[in-house]
Amino acid sequence: MLHGIDDAENWHQMLRCDAIGLDVEYPSATGRRSRRIYLDSAATTLRLKIVQRVLDIYQPHYANVHSNIHFAAQISTREYGWAHDMVLEFAGADPDKWMCFFVGNGTTGGMNRVARALRAQRPERDVVVTSAMEHHSNDLPHRKHFREVVHVPMEVTPISLGRVDLVKMGAALLAHEGKVNYVAITGVSNVTGISNPIHEIAALAHRHGALVVVDAAQMAAHMPLKVSGHSEDTRDLDVVVFSGHKLYAPGAPGVVIARKALFADMEPDEVGGGMVDTVFLDRYTVSERFPEREEAGTPNIPGAIGLAAALYALHKVGMDKIAADEKRLFEYALLKLAGVPGIVIYGETRPSLVQRAGVISFNLSDRDHAFCAAVLNDYFNIAVRNECFCAHPYVRDMVSMSLECVADSMSNDELERLAEMHRGMVRASFGVYNTPADVDRLVAALKDISIRGDQLLALYERLPNGNYRHRQWAFDTTKEFSVRSVVDSLLGGDPADNQVEADSAGLVFPR
Repeated sequence: MLHGIDDAENWHQMLRCDAIGLDVEYPSATGRRSRRIYLDSAATTLRLKIVQRVLDIYQPHYANVHSNIHFAAQISTREYGWAHDMVLEFAGADPDKWMCFFVGNGTTGGMNRVARALRAQRPERDVVVTSAMEHHSNDLPHRKHFREVVHVPMEVTPISLGRVDLVKMGAALLAHEGKVNYVAITGVSNVTGISNPIHEIAALAHRHGALVVVDAAQMAAHMPLKVSGHSEDTRDLDVVVFSGHKLYAPGAPGVVIARKALFADMEPDEVGGGMVDTVFLDRYTVSERFPEREEAGTPNIPGAIGLAAALYALHKVGMDKIAADEKRLFEYALLKLAGVPGIVIYGETRPSLVQRAGVISFNLSDRDHAFCAAVLNDYFNIAVRNECFCAHPYVRDMVSMSLECVADSMSNDELERLAEMHRGMVRASFGVYNTPADVDRLVAALKDISIRGDQLLALYERLPNGNYRHRQWAFDTTKEFSVRSVVDSLLGGDPADNQVEADSAGLVFPR
């Protein structure tokens, strides 16, 4: 489908239309059904149709790997092996020196494996340097397995917080000279979309004998990766981790790309079938082959193949083209959102100071983030996310900074009320399928909320967990989809159990 595309407009139009769920409709509190606008790709991207087609065609050939004794096993083994090759090609990693393996629960699983392995590999280096902007999956595993984790702050700009402070990172490496195992850094923040200079950080870490581990969960879908092959090899990356569920693939097959030398001479973290050459009652011999030695047990074969299909499609199109097109959409979104009355956009936005991709987090100055997210969903069918996005320290730092900027103009009571409402944020995040029209829908909705906020607020109750629930209307998930109803229908039950009924509450948007 994508082979031979040269025109940037053509390829993007094809990808934009090639996602499952773009045309899904839901009922809303207005009493009407409408097409959903999906702005939650930082949590999970929609699956590309081309990926699903590949899996549908592959499914009759599905069999376990590690065998060539029958035809289906030959196909599965070959394609599962190719999936590893595709990951390395997509990430620009030299297959002679780097390898990759899959783990079962996304970036979190990969980071835990890496932390355990590198702690065992270099036990005398018991410190990890990371940043204060990290997702919990690139923070807590290091805290669990190392004596000390140093959190480097972000650069402070006149208006907000920017990328990680390289001067302070250098100072942290110097202060713990000889003790730092690795620097763990996100390529792109899942809260602000701010990008860190990962290759500069790699060179800095290597000068101090430390490794660099990159969390590419948010980065991989938005900009090119180049693990190796730089003009200076100190800029090469040692370990990169990401997940298929943020790359238009099914489920969450986690991916670890690493230098072979880091894993070659140590006992694999997990043992079992597939990672050994021979087993006796009193001993066993671990395979020297990658990735087999790091993938004990039966792997998620469809997940790996689905991810490889997505990476191949993106790679054929060109991540540089995808990045350029998303940059235009992102800049358009920042420009339009800046016109919403009372909006607070978090993180440095000036392109001369930071590079950003994929994510914009914000608050309306006089509205609770949970209320804003609920209304966007209930009345406008716009899917966003709110709260702290598994990056609590980073969110708190930026919210605190935004409150300091207005502290002089507010009373203590007003400031406390605002702090309570802004204990989290609203996040809109984009994928290849989003368009300027999606941004326009979001901006129009936020302007309406800004104008009619008090009227809307009267229709909601705040729950003990901080969420907001409509007093007169509720979305019935079982009317839209239920596994039990579908199975009953397919097995001869009452098909009516799974029919979608139009919402008849007759509620309208308050005027």
